[in-house]
Amino acid sequence: MTFSHDDRARLGLRESATFDRATIAGIQRAAETGVYDIRGWGAKRALPHFDDLLFLGASMSRYPLEGYRERCGTDVVLGGRNAKYPLHLDIPVTIAGMSFGALSGRAKEALGRGASEVGTSTTTGDGGMTPEERGQSKHLVYQYLPSRYGMNPDDLRKADAIEIVLGQGAKPGGGGMLLGQKISERVAGMRTLPQGIDQRSASRHPDWTGPDDLTIKILELREITDWEKPVYVKVGASRTYYDVKLAVHAGADVVVVDGMQGGTAATQDVFIEHVGIPTLAAVPQAVQALQELGVHRRADGVQLIVSGGIRTGADVAKALALGADAVAIGTAALVALGDNHPRWAAEYEKLGSAAGFYDDYQDGRDPAGISTQDPQLEQRLDPVEGGRRLANYLRVLTLEAQTIARACGKAHVRHLEPEDLVAVTIEAAAMARVPLAGTEWIPGRAF
Repeated sequence: MTFSHDDRARLGLRESATFDRATIAGIQRAAETGVYDIRGWGAKRALPHFDDLLFLGASMSRYPLEGYRERCGTDVVLGGRNAKYPLHLDIPVTIAGMSFGALSGRAKEALGRGASEVGTSTTTGDGGMTPEERGQSKHLVYQYLPSRYGMNPDDLRKADAIEIVLGQGAKPGGGGMLLGQKISERVAGMRTLPQGIDQRSASRHPDWTGPDDLTIKILELREITDWEKPVYVKVGASRTYYDVKLAVHAGADVVVVDGMQGGTAATQDVFIEHVGIPTLAAVPQAVQALQELGVHRRADGVQLIVSGGIRTGADVAKALALGADAVAIGTAALVALGDNHPRWAAEYEKLGSAAGFYDDYQDGRDPAGISTQDPQLEQRLDPVEGGRRLANYLRVLTLEAQTIARACGKAHVRHLEPEDLVAVTIEAAAMARVPLAGTEWIPGRAF
């Protein structure tokens, strides 16, 4: 017999906050299998996030811009510090690194199509560059990862920028996973791996042990590409202040900070939920590091890209107001392509999940044809239609950010600043270093 909520209340049954049903189910699963849980997506616990911040729109003491007659810019230049050819993007929203292997070839093509349509960049991910991705991406960033899977100097030269990955928000300090059911013949060939065998990427690069070695590696990559390409350094948000300073000293043109709300194709659930810090806490630390080094928001400075849980134009605007130059989206881009769409509800149920809840990216059975290498499932994703959907979504993010910037009297979205924000919780005020709404109090600072 199954009790309803009312039945449980009538019987005086109370759920434990410490041992709730999800925790009990996790213990029982571990006891039955002896194996830790692996899944995709990102952290599901409630964390202070951009929703805990509000903008102070113009009224009397500030003067708004007229939405239809006064321009509000959205462009951004990334990598002008050392690169001969920095990236000039039309919008401050980029596509984060997601590998071919974790995603289908059609999904990678769709990401390239959507990003190109609105004048922004996309990123390769572990496992190398595919021809369809390069062919459909106006601006393509090549990720240089610890695994070196698929690494090819010729592809480095074909890219428009290089991103050295030291960590990821969902698993800072941990390596990647790609389970055997997704190691198809093509994936195995690109990664020089046995087909059908689980792949676990290294958690650190094999040829350096510290910042001095990173400096050498950055110079090596610049020489390979004739100093033409911007070099990014990506870190998972943890000891953000120190990591950003070291990345800048090592020679990074752009620093990417990925908060713990960032997604992943596959990793241990315990990692996703318990390692790293929220994106909201990481951004001010990164900005402080750049400001102290004198490279924040300067033409010859170092740009900051923030990722990890970006969903709306409000999130974009808030990240920019806190000091980011651009943001990157991953999970949201997949949702825009059709991930977790209700049209596949019956198929999600067959897999023991539901539309809006599906996170088993590691299994390779994605009904939407996105996180799979199954040829039949992959055919369900039309890369042209997927690209159109993604482009629409990116336009909405940009328009929403512009709307907020105009309301705050800004002629460019990057003119937004912490002074335009207040927090509605003490935790968010302390992390974002903005006042609690209705006060001048920033927790941790004296009046």
